Amino acid sequence: MNAARWALLAGNFVIGCGVMVVGGTLNDLTRSLGISVTQGGHLIAIAAVMMGVGAPLLAAAVAHIDRRKLLTWAMVWYALGHALCALAPNYEWLWPVRALTVLSAAVFTPQAAATMGFMSTPAHRGRHITFVFMGWSIASVAGMPMAAWIGERMGWRLAMMLVAVGGLFAAWMVHKSLPAGIRPPALSMRAWRKVFRSPLLMAVVLVTACQSAGQFTVLAYAAPLYKHEFGASPEQISLMFAWFGSLALAGNLVLNRVVDSMGAAPAVTITLSMMALSLLAWPLGHTLPLLALVLVPWALSGFASNSGQQARLGGLSPRLAPALMALNTSAIYLGHAVGASGGGWVLTHHGYGQLHWLGLALMIVAWALSWWAQKMAHPRSAFGAPPQGGDASRPA
Repeated sequence: MNAARWALLAGNFVIGCGVMVVGGTLNDLTRSLGISVTQGGHLIAIAAVMMGVGAPLLAAAVAHIDRRKLLTWAMVWYALGHALCALAPNYEWLWPVRALTVLSAAVFTPQAAATMGFMSTPAHRGRHITFVFMGWSIASVAGMPMAAWIGERMGWRLAMMLVAVGGLFAAWMVHKSLPAGIRPPALSMRAWRKVFRSPLLMAVVLVTACQSAGQFTVLAYAAPLYKHEFGASPEQISLMFAWFGSLALAGNLVLNRVVDSMGAAPAVTITLSMMALSLLAWPLGHTLPLLALVLVPWALSGFASNSGQQARLGGLSPRLAPALMALNTSAIYLGHAVGASGGGWVLTHHGYGQLHWLGLALMIVAWALSWWAQKMAHPRSAFGAPPQGGDASRPA
């Protein structure tokens, strides 16, 4: 169990590095390929749409496959795809290869969470799911800053190739550590209908989409923002990403320790409040040091919110966890697409200084939905939904 947890965490680390590598190397990528920053943002949005649409569709398609085989080959696909991206001669070649590559991310992250939930006891399910999702937080600490520095100093192609190498290593770890024969029960169409007909479950998934869009309105363009608005050097850009990532990891570690005792729903609502606070205070960040202080609440809660959402859905309906994890992952990535596209529009028409207002509006919507879902999850709610740890798919 312990070896499997670490292997899946490593896989999510590589997935996170690969998903974030375009944002981290956006300055060099746009310069190298001769495209605009907005076009670079479209590259993020295209990949996000593929992952968002692919997660639930692929969850149904791969339901019968042994999870060790599935997760191993997903990482191999990810590695080969990033190697091909590194060799792409132009933007017209890069975007379709990138779109196909990230389909493996649409498989790995939700199926890793569902696999860990299937292997865990109910008392430790939340902790184990948030543990494997911490790979994303670690990617933000190490992978994103390194990608930004490599992109500025040695080029985006080398950063892509390093993700490919990491993917092969993660595939070996998963194949070696995960036991064979793990096949969570396949979900019927009736089960999928239960998910889509539950106002509570769909509201929680929509929380993920809104907060993800709110974050990526700004995060998708963080590297050029630091460079053009603050004149940041490659080292300063990398340091800003490292600052954000280290706080994100700390926040995720804290959440991992308290999620089972505190409850995932209250934890998520608190993290959304913290992100909204940073976005509201964004105009106070006149210099990079001041902006680093403004980012503290957001960084502490950004990835913790995603982890908490995974645990929240796993606790609301353990029987529907594979579908819910896939939908939640879909919501994360579709949020990336909406945020990157919306941020690109704001950037084109109003500049970098207005990005945070759109992010704040989306975060407020996410908070309101989370608060409503938290109230509805009370056993006395009008929907008759059980408290955290029950099964929201069952009638009261």
